Amino acid sequence: MAKNKNTPEVEENIDVNNIDSNEDSIEQEAMHSNDSDSAEANQNESATEQLAVERDKYLRLAAEYDNFRKRSAKEREATYASARTDVISKLLPVYDNLERALKMECADESFYKGVEMIMTQLTETLNDMGVEEIPAVGQPFDPNRHNAVMSIESPELGENIVAEEYQKGFTLGDRVIRFSTVVVAN
Repeated sequence: MAKNKNTPEVEENIDVNNIDSNEDSIEQEAMHSNDSDSAEANQNESATEQLAVERDKYLRLAAEYDNFRKRSAKEREATYASARTDVISKLLPVYDNLERALKMECADESFYKGVEMIMTQLTETLNDMGVEEIPAVGQPFDPNRHNAVMSIESPELGENIVAEEYQKGFTLGDRVIRFSTVVVAN
């Protein structure tokens, strides 16, 4: 029986050792689980922070691109308006010469008619481009639209009224391309 008594004791010791090692492994697994949970939480937290940083970069880049697009459109529009103004300014002396030609007497009716047709076509083209004449004679003097080269005394006209126009002025939208050269009554 002594053998029998020793055998169960050994088995009990093995079982106790086994239980102790199982408890240790469970504790280690729990600690490892806690460590892995905290590591996983740290990973999630760092991933969330990195995502926020990348999202911020993306939003800034999108805003910067939008600003660039708007700025480019404004610059394009300004360049186009400037080019139109330059071309129209260069055409205005032609307009002036045609206007002078029409004021002169001409013996050849067909020649006069041809100059008149060219003037009509040029006027229509300028109107299609948005160019308008600045009204002058009989209008109050406006230093933003008129250039006074002389003043006269005229009891029939009021003070600061344009009496005569030497050269027509033109606008393109709100922009003055050429000021009207006028005589103002005092």
